[in-house]
Amino acid sequence: MKGMPRSPLPPREGISATVLRAPGGLATHAKAHLPVPATIGRWLSEEFPSAAESDRRALVAQTPAEAAEIVDADVAGKGRLGEPLSAPEALGPLLPGQMCDSLGTPVHWDDPVIPGGFYFFHRPVPAEERIPFEVSIVWEDDDLLVVDKPHFLASTPNGRFVRESVVTRLRVDRGEPDLVAIHRLDRITAGLLILSRRPETRGRYQRLFQDRQVTKTYRALASSPPYDLDFPLTRRSRLHKPPGGRQVLEVPGEANAISRIDHLGEVAGRVGVSEYRLEPLTGKTHQLRVHMNALGLPLLGDPVYPRDLSPDPYDFSTALQLLAATIDFTDPLDGRLRRFATGLALDGSADDDGGRGTSPMPGPGPTLTSSPGTADDPGSAGAETPGVPQT
Repeated sequence: MKGMPRSPLPPREGISATVLRAPGGLATHAKAHLPVPATIGRWLSEEFPSAAESDRRALVAQTPAEAAEIVDADVAGKGRLGEPLSAPEALGPLLPGQMCDSLGTPVHWDDPVIPGGFYFFHRPVPAEERIPFEVSIVWEDDDLLVVDKPHFLASTPNGRFVRESVVTRLRVDRGEPDLVAIHRLDRITAGLLILSRRPETRGRYQRLFQDRQVTKTYRALASSPPYDLDFPLTRRSRLHKPPGGRQVLEVPGEANAISRIDHLGEVAGRVGVSEYRLEPLTGKTHQLRVHMNALGLPLLGDPVYPRDLSPDPYDFSTALQLLAATIDFTDPLDGRLRRFATGLALDGSADDDGGRGTSPMPGPGPTLTSSPGTADDPGSAGAETPGVPQT
C-alpha cells in the first residue's frame, strides 16, 4: 500500500499485523472518494458486514473484562472474522485495544475515524498443515539473508498459506521479526530468494529491483526443442491474466514481457528432455512458464500450462522443474559485486508429457561468490520487481 506507515504492532508468531485504510482524506487511494463513517464501530460494520458484531467489537474492546465477556459469548471457536480456529490460543490477538492507529494509539468502538487514516490489528490465523520441505541458508550479512526456497513453500504470507511461508518461518525460527522478502518466487518455483534484515537499509535494496539493476537466471526442464527453433532466442509478447482464472495468456498488443531463452542440451539419460537457461527481463506473472509454453515447450511438472490441472496444493508428489539459479547485483551500501548461486538442482524426474517431478535435491559445488570480479558468471538475467506477481 503506497505511503503506508510502518506498523506500530510487531509481528505476532511471525505474522505481520493486518492494515486497513479508512475512507476519505486528501491523499489519493482506493477509498478516498467514499464518505467517512462517523465512528470506528460503524466503519468496521461496513468493512466486515458478514462478521458477527462480537467479532468486530473484540478488536476494540475497552477493558479486559469486556474482552473476556465477548470471547466467552461468541468468539470462541471462530477465526479470521468468522472462519474456524484450530486452537484456543489463536484468540490471543483479540485483546483490549489490539486495534490501533498509525501512532500505536488504541482505538475504541465509538472513536471518530481519521479520514484516510491507517489502522492496524492482528487477525487470528488458523493452524496450517506443514509443508514438509526446509529453507536452506545460502549467505547472510547484517542487512541481507539469501536463502534457497524449496518447491511448494510460499515466499510471503498470502491466501491460504500464512504460517507456511519463508518469511513467517524464518521470522519465528530466527527470532527476526523485521525479515521481509525484497522480491518473490511463485510457491511452486524453487531457488534463490533474498530477504532484508533491517528496515534502515531495506529501501536501498528494494530500489535495485524496482530499477531493474538485479540480474537473474533460471534453469528449467522441458521437452527437447524442434529443429526449427534457433537458440538463443528472445520471446516478446503481451501477457494478460483474465479475472478469475489461473492461466496467463499471450494477447495482441505491445509487448510487456521479455524473456531470453537458451537450450543447454539434453539431460543425460532422459531421451527427449532438455535443460534450458531462462532470463526474465521483465517480471510478469508466470512469464517464463507462459513463454516456454508458447514455444511448444511447457515446463515439466507445470500444473497450469498447457492445461490447468487444478492441483491439490498439498500434493507434493511432483514439482515444477523451474529453479531460480543465480542472482547478481552491485551492493548499494558498499559497491561490491554480489553474485549468488543456488545449492539446489533440478531432479529431472518429471514426465516429458506434462507430468510433475519431485522436489529438487541439493546440488554439488559452491553456492555463493561475493567478491568483486572473482565470481564465475553463470549468466545474467532480468530483474524481478518487488510487489509484482512472481515468475
